[in-house]
Amino acid sequence: MASASTAATLPWSRSSWLHSFVGTTNETTKLLDKRTVMVVVAQKKAKKTRKIILKEDVDDLGKKGQLLDVKAGFYRNFLLPMGKAQIVTPVLLKEMKMQEERIEAEKKRVKEEAQQLALIFETVGAFKVKRKGGKGKQIFGTVTAQDFVDIVKAQLQREVDKRIVSVPEIREIGEYIVELKLHPEVTAQVRLNVFAN
Repeated sequence: MASASTAATLPWSRSSWLHSFVGTTNETTKLLDKRTVMVVVAQKKAKKTRKIILKEDVDDLGKKGQLLDVKAGFYRNFLLPMGKAQIVTPVLLKEMKMQEERIEAEKKRVKEEAQQLALIFETVGAFKVKRKGGKGKQIFGTVTAQDFVDIVKAQLQREVDKRIVSVPEIREIGEYIVELKLHPEVTAQVRLNVFAN
């Protein structure tokens, strides 16, 4: 009860409380006259996205190695636990760039090799094939891609995959053009002379 009587005897009014902090009444009026206008600026809700790289193909999202911005929750709850993506870091970007440069250099080297091989095939001249002759210019059987591969191996000691060889239909004696698809951008055209023995 002593605390209740002490509280009753203390003069707690607004002015006495203000005087205890500010001091005199002149200062109090100055403080009350200076009205500060506070401006509250609303901020846009931060977009919670993550820049990621896909480790494998994801349906309706992208292909392996693709850089994407995805929602943080999608990454955290689906892509990360499934091991389908990882956050892009400067180190990872540098590694990706180096890997891309290596791949480009390898593609360029393969294309140059194909161009050199095409030049070799085209400068050889004509390959000759003997077939048993029939009536007039006709031959027995046809010349196939496997026949051409065997001829190249015998004359140039080079292995050629028969899947890259495109031989026209040959049923007569004469000169034909055989195409070799050495690279998606490089095709060699080789002459093939068919004669009867």
